[in-house]
Amino acid sequence: MNTTSAPPFTAAYQRTVVDALRAVLPERCVLFNEEDTRPYECDGLAAYAQLPMVVVLPDTEAQVIAAIKVCHALKVPIVPRGAGTGLSGGALPIADGIVLSTARLNKIVKVDAYARTAVVQPGVRNLAISEAVAPLGLYYAPDPSSQIACTIGGNVAENSGGVHCLKYGLTVHNVMRVRVVTIEGDVVELGNAALDAPGLDLLSVFVGSEGMLGMVTEVTVKLIPKPKLARVILASFDDVVKGGNAVASVIAAGIIPAGLEMMDKTSSRMVEPFVKAGYDIDAEALLLCESDGIPEEVDEEIARMTEVLKHSGATAIAVSQNEAERLRFWSGRKNAFPAAGRISPDYYCIDGTIPRRSLADVLLGIAEMEVKYGLRCANVFHAGDGNLHPLILFDANQEGEFHRAELFGAEILEMCVEVGGTITGEHGVGLEKINQMCVQFSRAEIDAFLAVKRAFDPVSLLNPTKAIPTLQRCAEYGKMHVKRGMLKFPDLPRF
Repeated sequence: MNTTSAPPFTAAYQRTVVDALRAVLPERCVLFNEEDTRPYECDGLAAYAQLPMVVVLPDTEAQVIAAIKVCHALKVPIVPRGAGTGLSGGALPIADGIVLSTARLNKIVKVDAYARTAVVQPGVRNLAISEAVAPLGLYYAPDPSSQIACTIGGNVAENSGGVHCLKYGLTVHNVMRVRVVTIEGDVVELGNAALDAPGLDLLSVFVGSEGMLGMVTEVTVKLIPKPKLARVILASFDDVVKGGNAVASVIAAGIIPAGLEMMDKTSSRMVEPFVKAGYDIDAEALLLCESDGIPEEVDEEIARMTEVLKHSGATAIAVSQNEAERLRFWSGRKNAFPAAGRISPDYYCIDGTIPRRSLADVLLGIAEMEVKYGLRCANVFHAGDGNLHPLILFDANQEGEFHRAELFGAEILEMCVEVGGTITGEHGVGLEKINQMCVQFSRAEIDAFLAVKRAFDPVSLLNPTKAIPTLQRCAEYGKMHVKRGMLKFPDLPRF
C-alpha cells in the first residue's frame, strides 16, 4: 500500500491557508484536523492514500468561487472530489493542497418534462435523477455500477458509462450543458439547452477531463422515456472464446442491445452466492443481452438475439419473464465488485477497452497472466462496447501481492493498446494509468493534452500530477512511444 506519512507542509502554512479560506467561507465548510480529513484520503482506489492538508465543503456556487480564488492567490493545488467512488485515483489528495468536495451541492434545480432535461448540481447522485423523474415516465440513461452512490459531477469528470451505454451512450452523450468555475474564479457555460452550440465543442473536451480544467457547479442532462418493456437474455457458454465471439456476432447481425454484458466463470461463481441471480456457475462464460422498447420490438429483438446466440454455441438460454426476474439477472453483474470482497481480502479493478473482435484473445491472454503472476482474475465487462473490467484478486497483507497485482493490471492495459484498444473506457486515467499513457500516446499527443490543460489552467493548480504524464515519467517507465518508426534523439540510451 502507498500511504504518505509525514506532511510536506508546515503547520504555519496550513494555518495560513485555513485562515484565508475561513475568511470567505463559513467555519464548518473548512476541515483541517486529521480526524476530519482522514475520510478524504483516497477514492475508490484505496491502495493509494494521502491525507489532505485541507478539505473544503462549499454549500453554494459562490462559495466554490471564493475558495478557488483563495487557492489561486496562494498557489494552492486543488483536487476536485465528488462521492469518491472513482477507481483510478483521480480524487487522490495532493499532500500540500486542498480537496474541494461537491458533496453539499446536491440539489435537483429544475426538471423540464417537455424538453426532457434536468438541471442538477454536481453532488446529485446518478440514481437520484432517475428516481426524481420516474413519475414523469423518464429516466437518466448512464448507469455505472456505483450509480446508487456516485454523483453527476464525478460522472462528468470520468465520462462514466454503465451496462446500458452501448445503446444510450456515455455521460458525454447525455450531458447538454455544464456550468464551470475556472481557476481564476470566472464562471463559464459550455454547451446549452439546444441540440448544438456554436464555436468549439468545449463541452466534449470538458467531459472526461478528470477535474483538470475547471470545477463543475451545474449540469444539464438529457432524460429519455422509460421503455414500455425490457427483457434480458441470460446465455451460458462452455468456452470463453465462444462467448467472446458471440458478442461480435450479435453486433454483426445488426442488433444494438440495450445492454450486452459478459462474465466469466470466476465472476459468476463469485457473484451467485451473494445475490442468487440464477446464474449457471458451471458455465465458462455468461452473456446478458437486454432489449427494450415497445413489446412488439422487444419480442422481435429477443427472438433474433436468441437465434444468434444459439448459432454461436450457447449451451443454455433463459429469458426474463417479468421485471423482477430481469432485475435479478442484472443484479449479479451490478454487484460484481462487492461480491469480490466476499472471496478475496482485496481486489484491483482494471478498466480498458478493446475492439469486440479481440474479446476472446484478450480473455485467453488474461488467463495466461493469472499463471504468470500467481493471482486470480474475475472478468466482468461491458462486452458490447469492448469495455473490460477485470478484477484482480489479491491479499495486500501478503508481501509482494499488491506489487504483482499492479504489474498484472499494467500488462492487461498494455495488451489492450496492443490489440488496437485504449487504456480506459470510463474510469479515467487518474494516477492508476498514468504510466500506460506513455504506452498509448506519442510525445506530440501528450504535448497536445498539456496545451489544452494550460489553456484552461495556466498555473496548473487543478488536479495536477494526474492523467497526463511528464516526459521524465515516460522516460523512466521506459515506454517512449515510437510512431511510424520515428524516435527523437535515437542516439540516447533507452531504459
